Amino acid sequence: MGIGTFEAYVNRLRKMRANVYINGQKLDRSGDWINGGIYCIKQTFDCAHDPAYQDVCVATSHLTGEKINRFTHIHQSVEDLLKKQMMTRLLCHRVGGCIQRCMGIDALNALYVVTHEMDEALGTSYHKRLLKYLEYSQANDLVACCAQTDVKGHRKLRPHEQADPDLYVRIVETRPDGIVVRGAKCCNSIAPYADEIIVVPTRFMTPNDGDYAVAFAIPGDWPGVKLLALPGHHGERKYLKSPIGEVGDVESMTVFDDVFVPNERIFMNGKENPGAVPYAGYLALMFAHFHRHSYTGCKTAVSEVIASQAALVADVNGIEKEDHVKEKICDIIATAELVFAAGQASAYRAVKSASGAYVPDEILTNAGRRLAGKNIYEEYKTLADLAGGLSATLPLEEEFFAEETRELANKYIMRNPKYTAEETHRTLRMIQEHLCSHFGAAQIIAGLHGGGSPQMETITMMSRYDLESLKDIAKYLAGITQELPRYERPTVTPREIMKRFEQMKKK
Repeated sequence: MGIGTFEAYVNRLRKMRANVYINGQKLDRSGDWINGGIYCIKQTFDCAHDPAYQDVCVATSHLTGEKINRFTHIHQSVEDLLKKQMMTRLLCHRVGGCIQRCMGIDALNALYVVTHEMDEALGTSYHKRLLKYLEYSQANDLVACCAQTDVKGHRKLRPHEQADPDLYVRIVETRPDGIVVRGAKCCNSIAPYADEIIVVPTRFMTPNDGDYAVAFAIPGDWPGVKLLALPGHHGERKYLKSPIGEVGDVESMTVFDDVFVPNERIFMNGKENPGAVPYAGYLALMFAHFHRHSYTGCKTAVSEVIASQAALVADVNGIEKEDHVKEKICDIIATAELVFAAGQASAYRAVKSASGAYVPDEILTNAGRRLAGKNIYEEYKTLADLAGGLSATLPLEEEFFAEETRELANKYIMRNPKYTAEETHRTLRMIQEHLCSHFGAAQIIAGLHGGGSPQMETITMMSRYDLESLKDIAKYLAGITQELPRYERPTVTPREIMKRFEQMKKK
């Protein structure tokens, strides 16, 4: 099939067994709680069939030569990385934020790179398994999420040192036909409406952590999987229907309650093969790296959405020509453009891995994601500033339509006369939901922590950047040395990234 349809996706969800837990009830995937999330996923199917978006949403499988949804594609070139970034940006505009499907493509690309290197070094068959799984995923246009973040327990202790050994997902039993895993992953976006859950490690592992060096993929309703879900959505609207009002998501604490995983779906097993243990951190890093590159498209779009709302509400309030307004909106636009530029430059400096997949430049990817995370709260502050306090104290929607209050409510909401009362109401209602709703607040935190907080980007960048060579410039300028070596930051290959982490661990 290659390029699936939203209808086929929904039909798959409806057939899944009930394993989603909300308010103490075990639910299937037919309730209204799921609608906001699958509205976002709908865009990824519909746009792949829309001629206006096909240039970025459709790719050609390097496995079969068939046309496929780019969300199931392995990047084969710089152009692929650039198109993935642009696809993410454009689709995020359609939902006013996260498009929610990028975790799947990022996990597949990370596994593609790392399993190939494991097979080469260890003589394993993880990559061969992944190729079969990938072809299956592409043929059915499967929606996948990535479960990476373990609950972790005591943050200063390694997995094997925890008082409860299940606080990181681990292998508890090995069988001839597979493994049994136990544990939980948190902050797991879209798991309740994903076809597949792809599990990867969350950190580097020591030789004593072999049970925790595991990666696999299973259907979202697989026996033993329990999804403790948190639905998020904008406020319900009775009168003022709008695209952003349709948007929502569902987060999950994904529990693996002694889950059997068959061999063909296992892509790393440190319990069976101790040589795979060092690759756990490499895979964790590679997923984060690909995901942060996606964020240079996503967070650019989020900043542009905030800038668009700020510009509109400033116009509605009649202050759009004030210098301080222009300055504040310019700051948001500048961040958006610089973040996107970092992602573009990262793609242009990409290297071809041993697997054939292209890996973007790590420094630039992390620099872009770090800038986005550092500035996100300032952007929301600007929006709140320009919108004013009424965005938090707006009367309920019904009051603008009820017979006794509608005339008064619409009279006193007026600002710039070039906007009608309804247009002013729509603008303020949109901003209220963005800034004040439960879902909106969660998205603000996601802007800081999604894909890794700015601190994680700092750690990554400072562990990669060659400060000693950089100091040579200052030494020459200070007269400490007489020669100035030509300094150009080299492009780091995936294998060099792994080697550097190994060296850092020894220190």
